[in-house]
Amino acid sequence: MNRATAKRLIERYFRQLTEGCGNSNCTNEFCASCSTCQPLGNNAAAAKALELFKVNAKLCDYYPSVESRSDENSRLRREMSTEEFSDVHYLTEHTVCRILSVCEEEGNYSALVRVIGRIFSNADALMKSFRKEEPSAAAKTLNSLKSKGEEKQSDQSSEKKLSSSASSPDETPNGIPNSFESSVDIDAVRRVYDKLLSVDQVESALVNAIIYLTPNVELDLEYLDVYEANPDYLNIFIIVMENSNLHSPEYLEVALPLFCKAMSKLPLTALARLSKLWSTFGLPHVRRMMETFQQLITFTVVSNEYGVENLINDDETVVAATKCLRVVFYAIILGGEVDVEHNEEDDEDAESDELTLHELLGEDRLYKKGPRVDPLEKELSVRPIDSVKPLIPFEDFVNESVNEVIEMDKDFTFFKVNAETKFSFQSCPFILSVITKSQGLYYDNRIRMYSERRLTALYSMVQGQQPNPYLKLKVRRDHIIDDALVRLEMISMENPSDLKKQLYVEFEDEQGVDEGGVSKEFFQLVLEEIFNLDIGMFTYDNDTKLFWFNSSSLENEAQYTLIGIVLGLAIYNNCILDVHFPMVVYRKLMGKKGTFLDLSDSHPVLYQSLKEVLEYSGSLEEDMMLTFQISHTDLFGNPVLYDLKEKGDQIPVTKENRQEFVHLYADYILNKSVESQFKAFKKGFLMVTNESPLKYLFRPEEVELLICGSRKLDFEALEKTTEYDGGYTKDSQIIKDFWETIHSFGEEQKRLFLQFTTGTDRAPVGGLGKLKMIIAKNGSDSDRLPTSHTCFNALLLPEYSSKDKLKERLLKAITYAKGFGML
Repeated sequence: MNRATAKRLIERYFRQLTEGCGNSNCTNEFCASCSTCQPLGNNAAAAKALELFKVNAKLCDYYPSVESRSDENSRLRREMSTEEFSDVHYLTEHTVCRILSVCEEEGNYSALVRVIGRIFSNADALMKSFRKEEPSAAAKTLNSLKSKGEEKQSDQSSEKKLSSSASSPDETPNGIPNSFESSVDIDAVRRVYDKLLSVDQVESALVNAIIYLTPNVELDLEYLDVYEANPDYLNIFIIVMENSNLHSPEYLEVALPLFCKAMSKLPLTALARLSKLWSTFGLPHVRRMMETFQQLITFTVVSNEYGVENLINDDETVVAATKCLRVVFYAIILGGEVDVEHNEEDDEDAESDELTLHELLGEDRLYKKGPRVDPLEKELSVRPIDSVKPLIPFEDFVNESVNEVIEMDKDFTFFKVNAETKFSFQSCPFILSVITKSQGLYYDNRIRMYSERRLTALYSMVQGQQPNPYLKLKVRRDHIIDDALVRLEMISMENPSDLKKQLYVEFEDEQGVDEGGVSKEFFQLVLEEIFNLDIGMFTYDNDTKLFWFNSSSLENEAQYTLIGIVLGLAIYNNCILDVHFPMVVYRKLMGKKGTFLDLSDSHPVLYQSLKEVLEYSGSLEEDMMLTFQISHTDLFGNPVLYDLKEKGDQIPVTKENRQEFVHLYADYILNKSVESQFKAFKKGFLMVTNESPLKYLFRPEEVELLICGSRKLDFEALEKTTEYDGGYTKDSQIIKDFWETIHSFGEEQKRLFLQFTTGTDRAPVGGLGKLKMIIAKNGSDSDRLPTSHTCFNALLLPEYSSKDKLKERLLKAITYAKGFGML
């Protein structure tokens, strides 16, 4: 505990001993409001306060008037005791309506303002407010007519639901109820807020009450374990969050930041319970909460200046609001369509007891094995990948203001090394864009490459061998698969950690030096070969333009392992690949099995047929005559029969079992029929990415973007970010002609130009605006073709004499370009 916090607690004990809590019925013997408490002088009270602080004694809640200043407290308390509503110690809908009607008759809302301020500034009073009502007399009469056994069971149930204090010991070991249900009448709270917020004077009372309430609540949660003692303490947060005006400027300045800091101190079980509860509230209410936290984050970010010396990670308000936003994030998953089943089995290697060199060097924190798990995710037993359709799109949780000011190098350090003491936004990846997360992944990959380089140097010194700091592949163009397969297979068997080194490709009899461009060419040629339909490793759908694993392929599993390694190496070495897989492939790589819904993009014709089976209103047995035996064609076009169940040919598909039929059919096509091929493919992918935070940071659609880049080519954005060298500027005539020519190209010609200049025809994550292309002058007018350095995205362009000549030379260059040479 820091000194400032300790000082605040001691001051609270001192004030309790000298002034009391204001509750005339107080029973705390260490409170001046208690009838049995002995009056103390200031010195004696100060000494006693220190003593109470050391033993963590009970602290009373205060009952002040929120609008009063400290020197007016006593006077206002005396006035309030004479008021008609001074005996109100908690609120119900009926009480609020009664006070409101009296105030409306008198045309004076001061009594309402005082009551609202008093209750909302007191944790105990607010916690007891707006409880669900007991069963009505009529309901009790009906219950009395039931049998004795039912009556007893009903009484026990009622006692559990209506318990207003600590939970009974047979609920859970720590006294926290298994159910996420709260004792708050949510509908009543909403109706009360509708009435209260229509009165102008009440708004300021609510703001001031939250400002007074939350610091005490924060201290109670952090040091007194109040939630564990009474789970109903969560009611405070449930009630406050139902205020639909929390996003307004009056709250954003002070009240909401303080509230978020207090809420972030809730224990994990309470946050999980809150998330489950909010998931039942429906889209409008959950969206309002999300927008409230997002607005606070944005308001705070735009109101401050951040940099290396003033990191956003150190802003308590932004950090607390982000942690609160995480509760809403899991609520929209739980409240939407979720599939927590159909998970791929992970083949995890048994951990060795032997110390690694990283551990011996004290670097084990930087190179932790296995994916991270969000504690809240673990508590709720649900993952973002389990979401089939969230209540709110995941993209709405990305906060652009945060992404603009975050220092990813610093954030990465906090994420990997200082997670216990520093907050990293990568622990809440939903708030980060794919571009920002890819920067974090880039740092992780580069540090691992650097680490493998260091380890190689150390091993070579010990063993007296020549160091080999790179994953070096020397291949022949006309035997690229054989050469790459043999080399990568040897590495994966002998020393898989070499796959973590930086890739360096060399084409035999070519002079190109790999600064990134040769690797891009290597990946492209390998993919062209592997996805060649003549090889038969994959099938191709002409309608969807997508590839799928060939269940009857004659190739061995090593070939599939190779393509998995290639995908992993592409991510690891920041290369974009031209692969065309359906989304289910990336979902399976991230741990989910394929289901019926996944057939919609991988096998759309089959999906539509099975959907008709599910929706058919006639007699399936008579009209379709389907059984649990299905057929498909093998590599040579011959029909292959498969029983989805034992003796499937004898089991007809009916309305009663059609759901099972569709499930088994999809499971066979997407999982069982390609199990060996996909298992080998995934094994190769994990050889490279198993220690990466990829699975923790990215969703399947984002992994596809990392591997394949963006299919949308915005050349306007590329023109704005292109730099010029060698005497060219954006105002040079040749440059103006060049961009007019590029913009006049068709889609295929634009892709050829991108391939020629950068080594890939895809845009990087974030679009072409994130690509740093350079156009440099390469002499005066001549018949030479334009050339490029794909490693550096540089185009070397002679200063042609006319626009027509420029177009003719450029088209020839991009159409016939292949191979590497020294310029």
